[in-house]
Amino acid sequence: MSQAVAGFRPLLAVSLRQDARRIAPWVALITALSVSSIIAYPIAFPDEADRAELAATIGANPALALIFGPALDLSTADGFNAWRAGQLAAFFAGLMAILIVIRNSRADEDSGQAELLASGVMGRETRLGVALAMAIIASAILGIVATIATVLAGGGLATSAVLAATWTASGCMFAAIAAVTAQIASEARTANYLAVAFLGASYLVRGFVDASGSLDWALWLTPFGWLEEVRPAVDNRVWPLALALAFTIITAAVAFTLHAHRDYGMGLIPPRPGPARGARMTNPWGLAVRLNRGALAAWLVAFGVLGMVFGVLATSIGEVFADNPAIAGALGRGQVTQEGLLFAFLVTILSLVGIIAAVFGVGLVMRIYTEEAALRADPLLAGSLDRRRYLASNAVVAFVGPAVAMVLAGAVVGLVAAAREPAITATDVFWQAVVTIPAVWVLIGLALAAVGAHPSRRAVGWIAVVATFALTILGPIFKLDDWVLGISPMWHVPDITASPVDWTGLGWLLLVGALFTAVGFRGYRRRDIAVT
Repeated sequence: MSQAVAGFRPLLAVSLRQDARRIAPWVALITALSVSSIIAYPIAFPDEADRAELAATIGANPALALIFGPALDLSTADGFNAWRAGQLAAFFAGLMAILIVIRNSRADEDSGQAELLASGVMGRETRLGVALAMAIIASAILGIVATIATVLAGGGLATSAVLAATWTASGCMFAAIAAVTAQIASEARTANYLAVAFLGASYLVRGFVDASGSLDWALWLTPFGWLEEVRPAVDNRVWPLALALAFTIITAAVAFTLHAHRDYGMGLIPPRPGPARGARMTNPWGLAVRLNRGALAAWLVAFGVLGMVFGVLATSIGEVFADNPAIAGALGRGQVTQEGLLFAFLVTILSLVGIIAAVFGVGLVMRIYTEEAALRADPLLAGSLDRRRYLASNAVVAFVGPAVAMVLAGAVVGLVAAAREPAITATDVFWQAVVTIPAVWVLIGLALAAVGAHPSRRAVGWIAVVATFALTILGPIFKLDDWVLGISPMWHVPDITASPVDWTGLGWLLLVGALFTAVGFRGYRRRDIAVT
């Protein structure tokens, strides 16, 4: 066994030093999510009346349970933190771990760096062991830093430690999942897709159960359900973390077993051979589609599944409304209608789908820079291919792909919801999804502006998506001013069932998206290639 992991310690030390700058932002982001909850709670909800209103608001919107999980105790800062940061931070911790493992295992094989390392004194299992150890160490550091920072901000020691432990557990579990997908897939991108798909599916199952208030047994089918059973700030149970530990150990063992039975540089699922002739790839438009074909197919399938899940969820929340005294009273007095509440819920869901579509689009835009950094764009641009045409081929894919995904999701949500609930009109849901597309394009356009004009600032694309999520979902809860909420492009999406419909915001969204796109094209024409 010692020969199998020869060179483990020096490689781990070097890899941690090299990856520290990539890991630190994840730790800082997740820690800030927890600290900000503790700090903001007494400011935004200073008395019992405000906290009761908060509980009523959250209980009236099942979409919040879908995203954040159940609000078990909103009467304390620790309880609020457990709701706002608990599941969301666990998701980010899992994503961090996946990226660490794939980047330091499978991606090194694709780039050739692993072959260089293997020429020295190194065991066969060393690289995978180092990748897993890095993710586990990063997850442990996250737990320690988050606990200390949260306690210093005013959180309780026991609750803060238990809550942070769930994030460490999430990182460890999904690091093991990534280690498995790294053995199955034929390249790093596919391994990432598979691991992130498992992460997203696990989160979606947990969200559906929490939002619908049914099938509680299904929580035990997802790792996020185990973490939810810890119930931070309420019971602080640690025994579900034993399930996470067992899952990590068993899954990691499976990964090492698979690793021992695959060829170097290959996955258990071999890649398909390419076509004998270039066909549609002989022009930049066909090449752009071909390079992103896998991502397009995977995301469209994901949006179809999201549409079905959200469509079913939209028609299963009647009991949630009935169980909420404030909503039941408003319905009884005729202040609101159940149809209006259902469509308001669908508008929130479609805004969330739009943010997910923006993640899809921004990822496609970032692929433009990835091709440059890998020196694959240079041979194309060294010939007669014009820069604007090359950028346009990739930009069209980045804009059209998410738009098609939104249309697909809107159609599926509308059809499923209308089939189960006659009060919902499928065409209304469909057109609400369509008018959300310009808001998605604004976020994609901003990412394109950054990549095109100044790729060293490309992180602004992801920051904008995170800010949009926070303002759209959490902004109304914190009673932010309209001008602050208006920073989110989703704020300007009109409600097509309103009378009359205000289309002004839609026009501004199209204009801003066009301006961002123009900045990207102008910058790309003037800057150097692959210079950060």
